[in-house]
Amino acid sequence: MKAVVQRVTQASVTVNDTISGAIESGLLVYLGVYEDDVEKDLAYIIRKLIGLRIFTDDEGKMNLSVQDTGGSILLVSQFTLCAVTTKGNRPSFNLAAVPDSAEVIYEEAAHALKAHGLHVETGVFGAHMRVSYTNEGPVTIILDSKDIKK
Repeated sequence: MKAVVQRVTQASVTVNDTISGAIESGLLVYLGVYEDDVEKDLAYIIRKLIGLRIFTDDEGKMNLSVQDTGGSILLVSQFTLCAVTTKGNRPSFNLAAVPDSAEVIYEEAAHALKAHGLHVETGVFGAHMRVSYTNEGPVTIILDSKDIKK
């Protein structure tokens, strides 16, 4: 499982000219699910999202998590994070989970984040979405559950 995490001052997702999710200060999280992802992959990503200290404290150091700041999370499914680009110029998405499986894990991720007391907004799984945001910093972090083995 892979997540691209951006610290934002605002973010929103629009589907068919309708905003499906919007947050103010917090994290914009793009989530890609691989075909071989299991519960421990999800648990790793959730733990990291909740505890990732990328918000500044009173001394200007990145020392606070989204939970510490009372921020929100905008969770957006993005199978293209699972792209393989090692051969040729056209990405292969063969390693991405099939949509039915990926949607279940995506919904589980949103539920798990909410269970930790976070305000979570989402995009619409499988839809063509337009994402608008202001990256603060800029701060962008890539989380990969395959790092568990490292």
